[in-house]
Formats: sequence, C-alpha cells, structure tokens
Amino acid sequence: MSHIISVGPLESFLIAISVLFLGHSINAKLPILKRFNIPEPIVGGLVVAAIITALHFNQVELKFDLPLQNTFMLMFFATVGLSANYTQLLKGGAKVFIFLAVASLFIVLQNAVGVSLASLLGLDPLMGLIAGSITLTGGHGTGAAWAKTLEQVYGLNNTLEIAMASATFGLIMGGIIGSPVAQRLINKHKLESSYGCGDKVQPHPEVVTYNENEEDKVTAKKVIEMLFIMILCVTGAKFLEQWVSGFEISWLMIPDFVYALFIGVVVTNALEVTKTRHIDTETIDILGTVSLSLFLAMALMSLKLWNVFDLAIPFLIILAAQSIMIGLFTYWVTFRFMGANYDAAVIASGHCGFGLGATPTAVMNMGSVVNRYGPSPQAFMVVPIVGAFFIDIVNLVILQAYLSVLG
Repeated sequence: MSHIISVGPLESFLIAISVLFLGHSINAKLPILKRFNIPEPIVGGLVVAAIITALHFNQVELKFDLPLQNTFMLMFFATVGLSANYTQLLKGGAKVFIFLAVASLFIVLQNAVGVSLASLLGLDPLMGLIAGSITLTGGHGTGAAWAKTLEQVYGLNNTLEIAMASATFGLIMGGIIGSPVAQRLINKHKLESSYGCGDKVQPHPEVVTYNENEEDKVTAKKVIEMLFIMILCVTGAKFLEQWVSGFEISWLMIPDFVYALFIGVVVTNALEVTKTRHIDTETIDILGTVSLSLFLAMALMSLKLWNVFDLAIPFLIILAAQSIMIGLFTYWVTFRFMGANYDAAVIASGHCGFGLGATPTAVMNMGSVVNRYGPSPQAFMVVPIVGAFFIDIVNLVILQAYLSVLG
C-alpha cells in the first residue's frame, strides 16, 4: 500500500519555482541542452518527475496542490493573442503570408501523418494529434494545454506524459534536421547570400538598433497595465467558455485557452485600430515567458512517467516519421514556394525548427546557417513573425477541424 504525502498550495508553488532554478542550473552545466533550446522548466520538471517515479516504485506518492496552474496557462495564451498584431503581418510583406500558408499546409499534413500512423499502430486516432501539431508545431505549452482537454473531454489517458515526451523529442530533432536541409539546398543549387559570405559580408540597411531610453524599459507601471489586460483576457475566457457551453453544441468542443487567445487577438487589434492604448510587446513577452515557465513547471511536477512505458515504441515510430516528413517537406515545398533562393534555404531550416520544436529552435537553425554562408535579413523577418505570433492561431483552427471530424 502506497504512502501518500500531500503538499499544500504554497509549498507546491515554492517547489514549482525551485523546478525553474533547477532547470537553469542543469542547463548551465550541460551545453548540449542549451544548444537544442530545451526549456529550463522541461529540464527541471523531468528531473522532479523522475524522482517522483522512483518514489512511486518505492510505494510513496506525492500529491501537489496547484490551484494556479490553469490560470498561468490561460495567461500565457492571452499573451500569444496579445502579440498577434495585424501590423506585424503587414510589416513582413507578401513573403510572410506565403510562408504562413506553407506552414499551415504542413500542419494539415503533420496531423494527417500522426492520425494515420496512430490508427495503424492500434492507438486512438486522437493520440496522433498529440504526436502531430499539438506538440510538434505547438510545443510544450500547447501540448500541456491540449493534454488536459483530451483527457477531460475525450477520455484519453496519460496525455500529459506523452505530450511532454513528444514535444521534447521534437525540439531535439528540429535542431538536428534544420541546418543539414539548408546546407544541402545551398550546395545543390550553388546559392549565395546577397550580402556576401565570411569576410565578404556587406552591411545591410535592415539591422535594427535599440535606443535605451526610459520609454523602451519595462517598468512597474507597464507590468501592472499588461497584467490587468492579461487577467481581463483570462476572466473573459472563463465567461465566454461558460456562455458557449450553454448552447450544448456537441461538435463544438473548444478548450478554455482558445478563448483566452482569441480575446487577446481582439483586444490587441482593437487597441491598434483605435489608437487608444499601446500593448507593450516587451512587457508582454516577459510576462508570457514567466506564465509559461510556471505553468510547465507545475504540469511536469505531476507527470506519471510510469504510465507511458508501453506507448514508447509506437510514439517513437510516429515521431520518426514526422521528422522524415518535415525534412522532405521543407526541402521540396517550403524552399520552392519561398523563392528557391538563398533566403528560401535559410527559411527552410527555420521551418524545420518550429515545425518540430519552437521558434527559438528555428532561430538557432537559421543562425548556424547564416554564420557560415552569410546574412539573410528576410528569413529573420519572416520566420519569427509567423512562428512566434500567427502559427499558433492557425494551429488551433486546424486542430479544431480535426477534432470535429475525429471526436
């Protein structure tokens, strides 16, 4: 018989913060983790999850009380919506819209591969979405958020553990695949940066400089203002979810974080159009990072790794197939649609990064390419705008369409 140890809410919150410090310490000592952009909450959280698993096999169960976990999740997705300003799309020009369309097509195919292989391997087809765009395009945050919905609404088991494992696998593979794809394209087509290479690099007019004046700094007033807007989005999401669920539409199963993201998009663009208030993107980015870090730390503290041992091989097969597919897709489709030139090759490496992992992985891939072959300002404009701001919204729409068919 197991001995259960219950940890109170304040103590649980303290442990969640300690998880972040633990992850930071481990990342600092193991450069390979930083190279593949493995988030600190994931590193620290997996260590704690391993300890909890060891305790489980020694008949000791830890139960954490984390009432703010869902709130932090909603706050993070609110910041995603608040960052999706329509002016960002316009700033990037036509290439941003083309790349968004290409990335959207890939999400459809990514989920098709996941669902098809899950069915062939005897798994619930919805499990294929976890090894699809939920975790690979979506990342750890989206994976943890959808895990809750798939478990509560669709009755799937062990979704959080599978989502975290899939997202971590994707981060690593996205970092491995991206640079070789670009290198192959550059060598095959004899491509060159228009700004030169190595010692021949020429300066270009698109270098951004930042003025360190008071208006650019994050202040307590800005933090309070942005927190107010974030909490407004979270509160509105809860009311909107209750209102929509009152209609009892069987095919409309929208998770609560989608509402938070949607309200954030409406708020930021309404303020932009009316010019009544400015959303401070730097403050929002900081608060979003804090919210996501705490949410992931809390989610991983409760992982039950012993529940996923039997699913390891089927999911490895699906994830391996996904890795092969994105390599082929970026090589043959992304590269051609983005212009079949040097910038397109760098963009292809970035697409490998956030198509399997996250935007920081995409930037890392592109950085390694341009350090060797020369600058690509267009790639560093297009990929972060799509990967950081707009792909999450498209991903949610496509996932909802899949769920309406499969659910």
